[in-house]
Formats: sequence, C-alpha cells, structure tokens
Amino acid sequence: MHQTSLFETPEPLASRIRPLTLDDYVGQKHLVGKGKILWQLIENDQISSMIFWGPPGVGKTTLARIIANSTKSEFIDFSAVTSGIKDIKAVMKKADEQRQFGIRTIVFVDEIHRFNKAQQDAFLPYVEKGSIILIGATTENPSFEINSALLSRCKVFVLNALEVDDILELLHHALNDERGYGNENIEIDDDSLYMIAVFSNGDARVALNTLEMSIDNGIKKDEKTIVSKEMIEQITSTKSLLYDKKGEEHYNLISALHKSMRNSDVDAAIYWLARMLEAGEDPLYIARRLVRFASEDIGMADSRALEIAIAGYQACHFLGMPECNVHLTHVVTYLSLSVKSNALYTAYEKAKKDALQTISEPVPLHIRNAPTKLMKDLHYGEGYQYAHDSKDKLTTMTCLPDSLKDKQYYYPTNQGAEAKVAIRLKQIKDWKQKHQK
Repeated sequence: MHQTSLFETPEPLASRIRPLTLDDYVGQKHLVGKGKILWQLIENDQISSMIFWGPPGVGKTTLARIIANSTKSEFIDFSAVTSGIKDIKAVMKKADEQRQFGIRTIVFVDEIHRFNKAQQDAFLPYVEKGSIILIGATTENPSFEINSALLSRCKVFVLNALEVDDILELLHHALNDERGYGNENIEIDDDSLYMIAVFSNGDARVALNTLEMSIDNGIKKDEKTIVSKEMIEQITSTKSLLYDKKGEEHYNLISALHKSMRNSDVDAAIYWLARMLEAGEDPLYIARRLVRFASEDIGMADSRALEIAIAGYQACHFLGMPECNVHLTHVVTYLSLSVKSNALYTAYEKAKKDALQTISEPVPLHIRNAPTKLMKDLHYGEGYQYAHDSKDKLTTMTCLPDSLKDKQYYYPTNQGAEAKVAIRLKQIKDWKQKHQK
C-alpha cells in the first residue's frame, strides 16, 4: 500500500485502486462488454462527443480516464464546479491550435449539469467543428440539464447502478491489489463483505469508503487487522438507540397495549392505555402507534380503522391531555374489536426482502416516464398499456422486473372486508391469465 509522510493526507482507497484499463473496469457490461458499442469505439479509437448519465459511484469518471489512457488524444479534465467561461475559452483556443497540427483533444467535464447555459454554449462551436471531443458526466437527466443544441451533438450512454456481485468484485480487488490492502493482513469474512455491498446501494465509492473505514477502525492483533460484522453494523447504521430503565418500561407498556389490541382484549388494552397516559406518556406518541396498528394488524379487513386512528391523532393534537383520553379510548376500543389481518404487513416484509436483494434492478422500460425525446429514443415508455383504454380497465402488462415476474406478496385473508378484496384479486388474476398472449 502507498506509504504517506507524517503530514501527507492519505489518498482515498477509491482513488488508489481506480481501474486504468477496460479489462479492470467493473460493471456496465451492456456498454463496455467485449463487442459492445462503447468497447468498440474505445478499441478502435473512434471516440466522439458523449455524455455519461448515471447515479453516483458507477464509473463515469473512471470510464473517461480509461478512454484518455486508451486513445491517441490529449486529455483535459474540467470541473464544472470550479471552471468559468474564461477557463473554457482558453482551453478551447489551445485545442483549436493543436487541431491544425493533427492533435486531437478530449475534454472531460465532470458534473456537466452544474454548468449554466452560457458555459455550456462556450463548448458548442468547438464541438461542432471538431476542435474537441467533449465527454460529460452527469447524475441528472441530460434532457433537462444539458442544452438541446449541445445534447444533439453528443451520444448519451446510460450507466446503471452496480450489481451486488460487481461491488463484491471491487471489494475483493481492493483487498488483494497492492494499491489497496494486498500487502496487509486483513481478516474479513464474506458475509461482512456482502453487508457492505448491499449497504452501498450500487455505489462503488460508498462501498470502498465503507471498507476503508471498517479496516481503519478494525481490531489490530498480531500484525493483523480484524474487521467484525459488529464494526460494519456500527459504521453503516443510520441510528443507535440506547434505553435507560425508564425507556425500557416505556417500550414494555406500548408493547402490552399493542399485543392486547391484537388479541382483541379490549379491557386489557384500555388498562394499558390508562397506565401510559397517567404516567405522563405523550398522547401523540400513543396516537401514532395506533395509526401504525390500524394498517399492520387490521389493514384491508377494515379500512375504516385507519381513518378512525387518524381522526384520533387529530383530536389529540387539537385538545391534548386530559381531554383527549376519551378519544384515545375510542380508537383503542375500535381497533381491539375490529377483525384482524396482518396481510399488508407480511406483504411488505416479503417485498422488502426482495427489494434489498434486487436494489439495483432497473425499472422496466415500458413503465418508465418519457417526457423528452431523448428518453423516448432510449425506449422509455415503449409498450406501455393504458388500462383506461381497456373495456375491463385491465391489461396483461407486467409491472415487476423480469427477475421477479409473477411474484405475489399480498395474500388477502377472509376476514371482514378483506374477503371482498380476495374475491376482487382473484377476478383480476383470472382475467389476466385468460387474456395472456
């Protein structure tokens, strides 16, 4: 690993191990896989002006630097944050002069969406006459952030969030490469690396920064650095909750109220409500928990439960204690005596599990919004079926990602009004099965 002096700021891991060639580049196989369009342009040194559009940490800047290393051109790196029109014009003039001697100039502009219209316009004449090849990187939709005249002269490449496997490949590379931790004895198991990969949400920079922070804070033992799951949990957690005895009793009481209502024990529920209120509990806290209960434990079996819980919260907000105690009793009694269904809760938990495992799964093109020509050219909205155009207000269109096709999360019960919901859901599924091509 690179050694730093006492006063030198260490170079971040993400910067140290940045890939230098396409062979080392991870992800975006739809663009840079062997034989794909961008791979061919780079290999054949036929680069034209282009815009890289994608979320943070997916390799936009890295790809631009690889192009710089792979093509026979002078490379100029611009920052849209620090560069003004004067800087742009000076570089453009130099590029114009070099073009007369057959020297091609590639200008890379990171965060090009931060340039205003005048700054973007300054590039236009030089792009038009071929003095420069412009490569811009942006996290924002080019249709809205890039001048139409400039955008029409650039090829837009869409970069996707990295897959978990891509992130894992990067993490292993960082641990084994001499520019990373290849010369150090790091102990970290595969489960911990997977935690980091999932947490990063497709962002390589977040993943590498998390790994670096975990190692920096790891346990040093016998010239070895041990990174535990607990350490990663501390680094990646969004909040840490600590309770004293009073806090523990607070949660014991709300648990007792919740479980009594779930068990339809109205007298116990009212008792625990009184215990909380008379002990000085915030009535709005209780009201918020009742709103949650209305959907978690009753849901579609009686949708009125949610309306009444919301009304109870508003009554507490208007009146406060002690007057609102009767309103909370009203809500607790209604929720306790209502028919119960946890179908909504279980549906979300199943969907959450899949969502976390497929966090980078793209939205199918046919159900994406397509307000601009660029987005239509990228096939956004193509094949969309408008349900209101159908006699039955139903279509056979699939709205889940391909990897989750035909997945079912919501299974209605036969409790209360949810029994009617179950019938309606079966009618919809039967219709779709009958009309499936």
